[in-house]
Amino acid sequence: MLSNRELFLMNTAQTSNSPRLVEVEKAEGIYLYGPQGQQYMDLVSGFNVSNIGHRHPKVLEAIRQQLDKYLHVTVYGEFVQAPQVQFATDLLAVLPPSFESVYLTNSGAEAVEGSMKIAKRFTGRRQIIAAKKAYHGSTQGALSLIGNEEYQTAYAPLLPEIDFITFNNLSDLSAITDKTAAVILEAIQGEAGVRVPEVAYMQAVRKRCNETGTLLIFDEIQTGFGRTGKLFAFEHFGIVPDILMLAKGIGGGMPLGAFVAPKQIMDVIKDNPMLGHITTFGGHPVSCAAAKASLQVIKDERLIEQVEEKALLFRQLLQHPKIKEIRGLGLMMCLQLENFDQVYQVSKYCAEHGVMIDWYLHCETALRVAPPLTITTDQIREACTIIRAGVEKYT
Repeated sequence: MLSNRELFLMNTAQTSNSPRLVEVEKAEGIYLYGPQGQQYMDLVSGFNVSNIGHRHPKVLEAIRQQLDKYLHVTVYGEFVQAPQVQFATDLLAVLPPSFESVYLTNSGAEAVEGSMKIAKRFTGRRQIIAAKKAYHGSTQGALSLIGNEEYQTAYAPLLPEIDFITFNNLSDLSAITDKTAAVILEAIQGEAGVRVPEVAYMQAVRKRCNETGTLLIFDEIQTGFGRTGKLFAFEHFGIVPDILMLAKGIGGGMPLGAFVAPKQIMDVIKDNPMLGHITTFGGHPVSCAAAKASLQVIKDERLIEQVEEKALLFRQLLQHPKIKEIRGLGLMMCLQLENFDQVYQVSKYCAEHGVMIDWYLHCETALRVAPPLTITTDQIREACTIIRAGVEKYT
């Protein structure tokens, strides 16, 4: 009988020639468990998904309750489904009042696709500006916004009239004109190796968009739901985007995404043509029930209030002469090393010693550290001891 690992390699699509091949039997809190009882501290959070840890009891209870009612019943937007309505209401309650309407999707990439559509339709313009080294997803439209030709060339041609500026560079903002439908930026560049922009830069982007009638769209797919020490990272910059894209940490471990906008902007999908944006499974009722519970956990357990202190402890414990820089905001951190071989070896060492870390799509010389917000100080100390040992051995 073939093992799950053999069947994985035989029957499921592979995304690289060297998958991690860590078999997961169970997950709980900040830990992943293998079939032979192996225990791994998850310092990646399923790539910023498990902000409240794996299988939080309140999320599981919300899922169980919804399972007893209904699963999928129809395409999104036609029937009144309580989990969708209640979660959207709770989400808008924690956002600035300019956000009035939530469109629920299956994923972050779908949120990106929908945002691009409503921006072009609302403004009547075609040009979209994104940032070099951005990452917004792998669907055709989202891929068009990735500022890295290495990932685009094999799938060309992509969307036309996409132009790129350098993130956190004020001099590039003149590229935004009255022909620009939208500027789409990550609140913090994730896959570029956690690049935090200057407050003055983000405020200048907002000002330039206001001057040219351009919509400002923030991708908070990685940064949302407490990751940076604020519920949403745009709060650090004293500005509000026109459209907000969410996913990953939104669903408490269930697949869900959303784009949020003023009703005036969102309403363009209602007519000419009717059903201008459609998703069958977007806003799945079980995912929405989980998302509502997850948001409540973040508030009830006051997780955001603990982020800064935990991040500071990580930074203190990871001081090492071979770690060139620790970048980030809150519990979205990056450890800059010298080269990819070091990153690979340290990551492998950590996994062998029970700590899962990773690297970045556009920055293979840095290690990703993004634990669940529920991580304790004792767990931070344990994890940092292992990371430092790996750095000491392989750099």
